[in-house]
Amino acid sequence: MRSTLSTFNEIWQQQFRSSVLNDAELHYPQQKFLIGCSGGMDSMLLLQLMNLLFPQRIRAVYIDHQLQAPSAAWGEVVREFCFERQILCEIVAVQVQNGNLEQQARQARYAAFSQHIHKNEVLVLAHHQQDQAETLLLRLLSGSGVAGLSAMREHDVRDGLHIWRPMLNLSREQIEKWTETLHLGYVIDPTNADQHYDRAWCRETVWPLLQQRFPQMQMALARTTWLMQDANEILDSVLEQDWQLCCTPNQLNLAQFKLLSVPRQRQLLSVWLKGDGIYRPSLDAVQRLQREVIDAKADAQAVLFLKPYYFVRYQNQIHRLTEKQYLAVKKVVIVDEILNCKLQQIITTASGIYIIEQTNQMGLCFELLTQTLNLKVRQGGEKVHLYGRVGSWPLKKAIQAAQIFPWLRYQVQILAKDDVILGVFTPQGFWLAQSPYCQLGGWKPTQKVE
Repeated sequence: MRSTLSTFNEIWQQQFRSSVLNDAELHYPQQKFLIGCSGGMDSMLLLQLMNLLFPQRIRAVYIDHQLQAPSAAWGEVVREFCFERQILCEIVAVQVQNGNLEQQARQARYAAFSQHIHKNEVLVLAHHQQDQAETLLLRLLSGSGVAGLSAMREHDVRDGLHIWRPMLNLSREQIEKWTETLHLGYVIDPTNADQHYDRAWCRETVWPLLQQRFPQMQMALARTTWLMQDANEILDSVLEQDWQLCCTPNQLNLAQFKLLSVPRQRQLLSVWLKGDGIYRPSLDAVQRLQREVIDAKADAQAVLFLKPYYFVRYQNQIHRLTEKQYLAVKKVVIVDEILNCKLQQIITTASGIYIIEQTNQMGLCFELLTQTLNLKVRQGGEKVHLYGRVGSWPLKKAIQAAQIFPWLRYQVQILAKDDVILGVFTPQGFWLAQSPYCQLGGWKPTQKVE
């Protein structure tokens, strides 16, 4: 036993301890640490080691997924372990949604971490080298690209959570030895060996077979993830340049986009489609957007729905719209209204909220404030003489010239006195019309920007 402890102390002092202390000083000199502890061997060892290094800076959280009968008892094991070492511990029960159980449990777990972490804390997790290698294998089998094959990072940010995995370079064998040497108790989750789950199948069936042929496989696969992380950083820098050239979060400039090489187009589309989501879309989704919208005929009504967005091409741009935005023209019912306006009155139109204000420029005469006005739905075929322009235009042409998107045109309404058009309410604000009711220093509806 003395020899075993000596070996532990030697490795602990020379390798892991100094590495963790250096990392903490470099990346998290002021932060405290929230240890995600499942009660398993890996996380119990992590909790013990972090307590040895940072006894005043840690607390623990156990996420109870409530998927197995003993899950609450496992939480009590973690609580007792922490009580003996005077570590603050919180047990959080979560509801796991239906669907892919592994993925839904992961999402529920991270949502709980986000909710319960303190402002000045870093989430510390016990992922190790074999976890990393398994992740690489599973993502390879699912057809992941460079970002997916980068697997887990030692220092990472996910949904605003700062994550540290200090054991990522430790082998499973090393963890087992240290746990035995330190006489640490832990719980065993039977689902870890249930080959119904992909990761358990990989660990129980694929791993021994491959390791028999390639004894250094774990280290080699982990090294591949490091190389993929380097490649992904280079790719990210290129993507950032392409994004600045071609994209906003909800628009894609096709003229600039088509100057890129095909691989860069594909990568940029993947990132743009992902948006604020956690995962990149499938290659099939990227190819459908390219084929059905970007490469469609110029006069085609090119639209693609990829949950939860509609992707619409208009005037050499691809627009990303929510379902509410895209379907509003079909769902919103607008009717003619009667208006009796007065100064400082707030009026609500299809295109937004307006306030009736006096202007020092051309506006409508004050006599109209005492009269009944009509707010009409655009029917099509109307002509309007907009103030400052020569002659009457079809309203449709004026809307097109202003580049008001087709899915917003239902918001256009006409303000009239009898049959005289006084102006037009649009998504771009109120357009004053030339009429006998125009007056310098009169009044106008001014759109309120929220």
